[in-house]
Amino acid sequence: MAAHGPDSRYAWLRLCVSLALMTVGASGMYVVSVVLPAVQADFGVDRSAASMPYTMTMIGFGIGGLFMGRLADRFGIMLPSAIGAFGLGIGFVLAGSAPGLLLFGLAQGILIGALGTATTFSPLISDTTLWFDKRRGIAVAICASGNYLGGALWPPITQHFIETVGWRATYVGIGVFCVVTMLPLALMLRRRPPAPPSAAAAAASAANRPAAARGVDFARPLGMSPRTLQWLLNVAGVSCCVAMAMPQVHIVAYCTDLGFGAARGAEMLSLMLGAGIVSRLVSGAISDRIGGLRTLLLGSVLQGVALLMFLPFDGMVSLYLISAMFGLFQGGIVPSYALIVREHFPPSEAGTRVSQVITATLVGMALGGWMSGAIFDATGSYHAAFINGIGWNLLNVAIAVTLLRRAGPLRPRATAPGGPVAA
Repeated sequence: MAAHGPDSRYAWLRLCVSLALMTVGASGMYVVSVVLPAVQADFGVDRSAASMPYTMTMIGFGIGGLFMGRLADRFGIMLPSAIGAFGLGIGFVLAGSAPGLLLFGLAQGILIGALGTATTFSPLISDTTLWFDKRRGIAVAICASGNYLGGALWPPITQHFIETVGWRATYVGIGVFCVVTMLPLALMLRRRPPAPPSAAAAAASAANRPAAARGVDFARPLGMSPRTLQWLLNVAGVSCCVAMAMPQVHIVAYCTDLGFGAARGAEMLSLMLGAGIVSRLVSGAISDRIGGLRTLLLGSVLQGVALLMFLPFDGMVSLYLISAMFGLFQGGIVPSYALIVREHFPPSEAGTRVSQVITATLVGMALGGWMSGAIFDATGSYHAAFINGIGWNLLNVAIAVTLLRRAGPLRPRATAPGGPVAA
């Protein structure tokens, strides 16, 4: 094993650095949900308008991910990570000083979203897939767990400082912290990914991959054109994350409306995302055995079950339990898309295609966050918003089932058939 090759000690060290970067960068995605009630009160707007900065953040997150993925392919991951440090730092300071909702939303969307958090998700996941072969599933899961680790840490920390120094001073402090911590981490990722293995080496390692990832015809993945498969994955990404956004974006506001207080809602969000870390790690280990498609279907079905539980139960204890259940059930969904791309598309296209499908998931989060707020304004409760999320989740399940039917049965892992091999 080369000292700086796939699955090497350096690869695992690099994974730890990526995990730390993603954890800090996740602040841009989760802090805005915690400050939603305070921002709504400060600017004197309704719930759907107060939800728009989150939507702008997710749109910027998605669009920025496309450009940052290409930038990483060309110059390496260090440059996008450094840009992210300054984007988050400047963005949080400007958002915390914004006199109105419009400037607050622009700072969230452009600086925090597109130039900040966007650098710490899909580009890092794509980079991780290039440093692992035998343990790619668990490596991607660990890297992607940084997003949920940040989600578990940032809400209670943010809520504490909102209550003690106010949301504006909290934003400024987070901005300074991002610059100070992320720049040194970015410098540790200077080395470029190892060259793709030769055809002989790729064939020799085929037995170490899920059967779903072997014998792939890159010209006709799953018997369809690459463009068709990409679009189906994109639609699946949107639909699963519209459903996912309802609890993640609105749980703090939901608890406030129920009379439990914003602090309880922040704790539930933290619990939800902390449980998501466990879900991602377990899903990563499972995906190394059954492949990305089956992992996607498993997570989507379980997410639907958790969403159903929100309908009949709204007590404080039950919401804590359901929040944990939701996190445990859905954490492996988004990383599975990166694995599906690496299993069914050429490795040379990984950065672009992973960024596209991750962007689709972020569009889903943006749409779901706004849609749930709009439904609340129209109906006066979140009941219809949960039903809306369940409907979108069913669409994602339908796509996963369709793709799995075309993939055929799972073959024994010990078999290493000939033909083209996915990297």
